[in-house]
Amino acid sequence: MTIKAIIFDVDGTLADTEDAHRIAFNKSFTENNLDWQWDSMLYGDLLKVTGGKERIRYFVESFLPDFKKPADYDAFVKHLHVIKTKHYTAMLAEGLIPLRPGIKQLIQDSHAAHITLALATTTSPENVAALLEMELGEEWQSLFSSIGCGDMVPHKKPAPDIYNWVLQDLNLAPSECIALEDSHNGLLSSLAAGIKTIITTNPYTRHQDFTGAAAIFEDLGDLGAFYKTTGLPLAA
Repeated sequence: MTIKAIIFDVDGTLADTEDAHRIAFNKSFTENNLDWQWDSMLYGDLLKVTGGKERIRYFVESFLPDFKKPADYDAFVKHLHVIKTKHYTAMLAEGLIPLRPGIKQLIQDSHAAHITLALATTTSPENVAALLEMELGEEWQSLFSSIGCGDMVPHKKPAPDIYNWVLQDLNLAPSECIALEDSHNGLLSSLAAGIKTIITTNPYTRHQDFTGAAAIFEDLGDLGAFYKTTGLPLAA
């Protein structure tokens, strides 16, 4: 069947954002007088949990058994995440998080060939907007026919909810789409929705289990190989 749409994950797929998220979390903790610091090794473990607020909760439950939770724990977690987002978007505004190799060209080639583009991510709408406005311009939303992100669905990846939402929004069958992901949880999510999935690895995910992926690339620097593998009617 002809591929009509590409559905992108965001963090780690469109841009190498994960270490920027880690630094922003640490800045939020410091600003809130917490002595928590996530190094790269710890953050690699925390990334098995999708969603920033969920990651904070997992950290507290798994690594801080003696931490006394505030009376309004949910508000506490949300506040930490809001401050983290502020620091993350400041890093974006400074141009510190560029798109990964090949991504911008892929978006341009797809539009020229009238292939629909969409996003399916667990990151917040604010983070998505900050990244893509910086890299694709103020009209970035016009490039994507469906934008599924954050808390729009009940369950985050590895559940298929966000992909199912995007498929319904696009009114397309899974067989008419391919997904571009970077992580094991993302792969589980897209495969559970029935979508053929291509993986582009990053330093945090390159050793994860990608069983079931249609292909695995380090990045999309060689778009010709990517187009050949996916069967997309595009030319690099």
